[in-house]
Amino acid sequence: MAYCSYCGQSHNAGFISTRFTGTDGVSLETVKWAEACEDKGFGCYYFAGQLDRPADRIYVCPEADFRHPEIAEIHESVFGVYERGRFVTEKIQSIKNRIKDGLYDFVSRFQLDLLVVENALAIPLNIPLGLAITELLCEIPIPAIAHHHDFYWERQRFLTNAVYDYLKMAFPPHLPRIEHAVISSAAADQLSLRTGISSRIVPNVMNFAEPPPPPSAYAADVRGALGIGGDELFVLQPTRVVKRKGIEHAIELVHRLGMPAKLVISHASGDEGYQYEQRIREYSRMMGVDTIFVSDVIHDQRGWTADGRKIYPLYDIYPHADLVTYPSTYEGFGNAFLEAVYFKKPIVVNAYSIYAVDIRPKGFSVIELDGFVTEQAVHDTRRILDDPDLRERVVNHNYEVAAGYYSYDKLHRELGSMIARATGCRRRA
Repeated sequence: MAYCSYCGQSHNAGFISTRFTGTDGVSLETVKWAEACEDKGFGCYYFAGQLDRPADRIYVCPEADFRHPEIAEIHESVFGVYERGRFVTEKIQSIKNRIKDGLYDFVSRFQLDLLVVENALAIPLNIPLGLAITELLCEIPIPAIAHHHDFYWERQRFLTNAVYDYLKMAFPPHLPRIEHAVISSAAADQLSLRTGISSRIVPNVMNFAEPPPPPSAYAADVRGALGIGGDELFVLQPTRVVKRKGIEHAIELVHRLGMPAKLVISHASGDEGYQYEQRIREYSRMMGVDTIFVSDVIHDQRGWTADGRKIYPLYDIYPHADLVTYPSTYEGFGNAFLEAVYFKKPIVVNAYSIYAVDIRPKGFSVIELDGFVTEQAVHDTRRILDDPDLRERVVNHNYEVAAGYYSYDKLHRELGSMIARATGCRRRA
């Protein structure tokens, strides 16, 4: 039994999304938010299509998964077109009602006092889920916090659609019981401009109060397992293989460094198709860069593949990297940036908008691109790789800056205030 640190009563929070599993940014940040909620005395429970949380704390709704066949079919039917058939509308409504039944059961089964919606009211990967959550919040008196990671208007592929009515209704909804949290000032500005919704900026965080432990014995063989020679540079691209990650820039940089090196890409293509991955493979061959795709051995938990290879979480990989590349053209925030800072690695970063507006002004020291690889960037990269003292000063400086702005303390303060506003609880004297 959990007791709220504000009012002293027993309270439970229900987290809702399409999935809570793996190493995607939403799932990783949800773990941190849940820890903060538990610190405030809330028991935490989870509703999604895919979950890897404790069995006694989950509610599995298959249709909540954006990769469910019916949801994927709807998605293909309504984006990139201007009209939808009546049968598509009927299917959306039918699935919405099934999901809503599940949400009602979820709230009742775990006696929930607060809902925390993770990105399901921002990015329309699962339209019936967003509609179901919105209708639930219109029908029952339960407060909610909507944690928005990225909005549909930030993605080109969502702009041509036949569901603008649904997008205006539920992505996100403008309801009095919802407290809205965004992860950047640009997102807050656009949300207010487009919808009139005010929000609180709660950036992504890392536990900078506790430095990472030294590399473990389990992961001592990482370089060999990934095929990286002792005399080769280990360049880590800790992202999915999608167009906005700008991986061509990392390939060009490695090529122009002229050093024995391997570029290691940690994640798979995901939900945006595989054409870009093919492009990256072809470009790597053209540039003579040995690029390795290792998503089959990178997961959130240690283990073994079916063919007997070790599986490593990213925290086992980072300590062995010599350089982290992060040349994204767009990010909602930039989890990989904070991870590289946390593990004290030099970073090459493209000046994507959120970095330029929210992160750069904090005073980080990085190798910066402005849309393309320059000779200066190549020179700066060589310099930091060849000078251990400079590298040590830079990474320690970045760690201290991040500890001041992106720590768990920041999340706990902001979320505590949002919980108090959403639930009406006030801290006891």
